[in-house]
Amino acid sequence: MSALSIEASDAVKIPDEPRASRASPPRLWVERLTLTGFRNYASITLEAGSGPVVLVGANGAGKTNLLEALSMLAPGQGLRRAPFSELASSKGDGGWAVAARVHSRLGVVDIGTGIKPDQTGTSRIVRIDGVGQSSSGILADYVEMVWLTPAMDGLFSGPASERRRFLDRLILCFDPSYRTIAGRFERAMTSRNRLLADGIRDNAQLEGFELQMAETGVAIAAARVEAVSALSAVIHARRAHEPTSAFPWSTVAIDGATESALAMQPALVVEDTYARTLRLSRERDRAAGRTLDGPHRSDLIVGHGPKSAAARLCSTGEQKALLLGLVLAHAQMVAERQDGTAPILLLDEVTAHLDEVRRAALFAEILRLGAQAWMTGNDRVAFAALSEHALFLEIGNGSAGMPRST
Repeated sequence: MSALSIEASDAVKIPDEPRASRASPPRLWVERLTLTGFRNYASITLEAGSGPVVLVGANGAGKTNLLEALSMLAPGQGLRRAPFSELASSKGDGGWAVAARVHSRLGVVDIGTGIKPDQTGTSRIVRIDGVGQSSSGILADYVEMVWLTPAMDGLFSGPASERRRFLDRLILCFDPSYRTIAGRFERAMTSRNRLLADGIRDNAQLEGFELQMAETGVAIAAARVEAVSALSAVIHARRAHEPTSAFPWSTVAIDGATESALAMQPALVVEDTYARTLRLSRERDRAAGRTLDGPHRSDLIVGHGPKSAAARLCSTGEQKALLLGLVLAHAQMVAERQDGTAPILLLDEVTAHLDEVRRAALFAEILRLGAQAWMTGNDRVAFAALSEHALFLEIGNGSAGMPRST
């Protein structure tokens, strides 16, 4: 039996699907979503159209869990970055599954992912049209997602690691190989740190890891520089198109020694310099217990353009507007790089800290992008501007029946 109930409002009207034409890019959207043993859902199936979907319900009802399940259709750890074993229902057998029928740029595809009850390790099963895949990376060929969660509200005032993660997710949307490069850097750095911590002075081993860090670290820095440049171009274009937007334009820059060096020297020279820096700083890093130089120390610097102020000094409402502007620019950049196909948007509690004008502006942007946006909130009234364009689903715990529409 399902742990939630769903009711569609009589006032909701789902727009007809647009007829295919050469001028219209293919749309990316989830037609059907099925959860089994996932978080607070024992078993549930949802169906939607290609337009926005609004999930309304009380706190703790499971709205965010649905967004997290959707995020499993993309590569990586998902919206909350939780260990896969933690996604299983506490009342289940330890396994979980998410299945979906997705309309992708490559056609309609059935995607399944999850873990078995007795599965160990950090990977998950992925199937495309019933065929097992070697890793979740293949999902990038079918699904592009951009998300915004309440945890990201502190992006500008929180640690640099959160801003790096935000930037790295942006890169992954158009360069899936970046995940592999970043993983190689992390593993090499972890191995070097372990050797230093253990007091091992094997120069050959240390040099091997340092050379790998230099190669992958410079590749990471180059990808970030390119991404920030592309994002800045989209922000500039959006500003020129709508100078009085409800979402103020941002200034974005990457602050890091490796990234700065790439602006002045060839990549091979920067690699050699970074490898030498690592070699000369072994004793310092040994004392610190970590590596103190590299792209893992860089920061994304964001400013409020109209105010010429650092984003971290802005009010909560201003920061939310800036963040939404960045997310929308991110989505637009992905769409431009995918021949007009917008990514799926997962927007958790998105109307918090937004006034009526900014809410309406956000919904207009989503419709303009042509994106299937899954949004959550406590109050349906906050989404009133979407009443003729979105599917509204009421989410609640304690239901004894299957989902129903009225």
